[in-house]
Amino acid sequence: MFKSSKKFVLLIMITITVFLAGCGASNTSNSNIDSSKSESVKNTTYPLKLKDSTNTEITIQSEPKKVISLSPNVTETIYALNKQNLLVGRTDFCTYPTEASKIPSVGTITDPSLEKIVQLKPDVVIATNLTKPDILKKLQQLNIKVLTISKNESFENTYNNIENVGKVLNANKKAYSIVSNMKEKVKVVQEKVKGKSTPTVYYVVSYGTSGDFTAGKDTFIGKMIEMSGGKNAASDVTGWNYSLEKLVEKNPDILICSNKFNSKNGIKSTKGYKDLDAVKKNKLFEMDEDIISRQGPRLADGLESLAKIIHPEAF
Repeated sequence: MFKSSKKFVLLIMITITVFLAGCGASNTSNSNIDSSKSESVKNTTYPLKLKDSTNTEITIQSEPKKVISLSPNVTETIYALNKQNLLVGRTDFCTYPTEASKIPSVGTITDPSLEKIVQLKPDVVIATNLTKPDILKKLQQLNIKVLTISKNESFENTYNNIENVGKVLNANKKAYSIVSNMKEKVKVVQEKVKGKSTPTVYYVVSYGTSGDFTAGKDTFIGKMIEMSGGKNAASDVTGWNYSLEKLVEKNPDILICSNKFNSKNGIKSTKGYKDLDAVKKNKLFEMDEDIISRQGPRLADGLESLAKIIHPEAF
């Protein structure tokens, strides 16, 4: 991305694993749903007992009326479930859909304000394991119900998270609809790229003076590149750290970067990057990183966007 991107790198590391997305028609339509199965989905019965990702058992006595989200993905899913009327608090990073900015913020994802959360008197707080454990513990000590959803580098976990939030908020049918349409889109995309060549793809998380960061083989974006019909150029590392020397050696066929912060132009003028074949041959592409870094309802759209970059001829 841009050269002074340390703050952005931190944001990417946070949002790469947060869990829920918005209410675009392509994800929430019922057009691909088996209506008989949808009708068999039951409403939530309260009191609701469930274990969260920390293996903590919580009991929600009645249907929540006031909810706080401590994750951009959670906020987006609440909107996708048409339960935004319950949302009384969100984080500074909860920017989608745009209406979410009208909801009072309780601070950051990792270190939200306990005081603000308590003042809003939520029936339940939905968090991720990126929020500091001591914050979550203090909320529990204050008798505030906390549901923690974990990071998991798979589409299946994304489906589970959407369904679990739907269960807590008594929006099971809507959650079923969202997940079913996501699965259908993923299936269509993978059918389109099946059997095609696998160009090497490098996803630029950061570059320049901030360091070279990309999506390693164990990251969610790294796996999405493979699902989209490409070969992850950084499949030789785990995590996010990379080196310019390795990148120059790999000389990938395609580079993908964020459409924010003038990233594309910055890459074109940065030493090492500007000499890559992908840059010289106009194989440097921009995309909205939110739809591939936030594990929620827009994730299938993100997969499709990646596939259209890697295999435009298939679409």
